[in-house]
Amino acid sequence: MARIKQSASWWCFVRPDFPPEAFVRTAAEIGYDAVELVGEEHWRLVKDHGLTIASTGGHQSLTDGLNRRENHQRIEAEILANLRLAEQWGIPNLICFSGNRNGLDDWTGALITAEGLRRVAKAAEDAGVNLVVELLNSKVDHRDYQCDRTLWGVAVCEMVQSPRVKLLYDIYHMQIMEGDVVRTIREYGRYFGHYHTAGNPGRNDMDDTQELWYPPIMRAIAETGYDGYVGHEFLPKGDPAAALKAAFDLCRV
Repeated sequence: MARIKQSASWWCFVRPDFPPEAFVRTAAEIGYDAVELVGEEHWRLVKDHGLTIASTGGHQSLTDGLNRRENHQRIEAEILANLRLAEQWGIPNLICFSGNRNGLDDWTGALITAEGLRRVAKAAEDAGVNLVVELLNSKVDHRDYQCDRTLWGVAVCEMVQSPRVKLLYDIYHMQIMEGDVVRTIREYGRYFGHYHTAGNPGRNDMDDTQELWYPPIMRAIAETGYDGYVGHEFLPKGDPAAALKAAFDLCRV
């Protein structure tokens, strides 16, 4: 069974009483392999602490994304520039977004999203970097977002047919949309290039106040042979350093 490599999302933990240096140092001391979604100005800080940057943004924006052909030229240029940075800094994943529906039917949106990804798939393969399309819920947090179901994302991946075009399976978001998390991981894990966690409801700590139990979820991920990162993307209710340690211990496989 593979070892789960854990990461933590910068935007969730860094705050005035837990500044960048403290966050990165604490993550390294706990045993994290990586942090992610870090502003470029802090990349050297991360590297100096022996950590990987597990993911960063591939393009703008979440709501106006790959499901519009008029965006493809812009997004291609942004992804190509970010692939060069990712290759230089050893960043394994660039996060991509379908964009909102805005009246676009799901099948057409999938076709157009796949077209956009095919424009950059070869460059991602050459760079050895995954383009991971994020699965987000459209019920609570991201109303009208199109890539809101696992099977929609799988259809896009199958149309692109690149080993470097995968999905970011966000467990919190997909629990809201469809549940059945462990079965989904077992059946479709080969399409998942990155994972995010959080407690549900609330997007807070993965404690006994929420409905997901993460140890069997982590075991299911490990049993697929997954060798990437699982990134914690929750908002701690209390001390961020204690929350980082609790999440790491809970999800250690």
